[in-house]
Amino acid sequence: QVHLVESGGGLVQAGGSLRLSCIASGSTFKINNMAWYRQAPRQPPGKQRELIAAINFGGSTYYVDSVKGRFTISRDNAKNTVYLEMNSLKPEDTAAYYCNADGADGTLLASWGRGTQVTVSS
Repeated sequence: QVHLVESGGGLVQAGGSLRLSCIASGSTFKINNMAWYRQAPRQPPGKQRELIAAINFGGSTYYVDSVKGRFTISRDNAKNTVYLEMNSLKPEDTAAYYCNADGADGTLLASWGRGTQVTVSS
């Protein structure tokens, strides 16, 4: 079992920056990819969290188009930590942000945590 704790959210004005952190504990040796997801407020029931950025053990990254050029994902394997540097924030980035990790077969390794709230004011 892997346990994840997100932090770093807050209230920021449009154009501002935040840095999110997610620390993994437990069976971290199983982790392959680490990723950030977000869930915007007032989503219809059953709407999935949106995958916005991912990074594999070797450092290769993926970004959804809406955050490319503004967000940067990184990880420190020695600290079992993944980061999300968010710049040029927009009101539409307002959401609860969650991290998760998957193993070699793509299966998510952790239950969803509490997330960290990011609110961007216009």
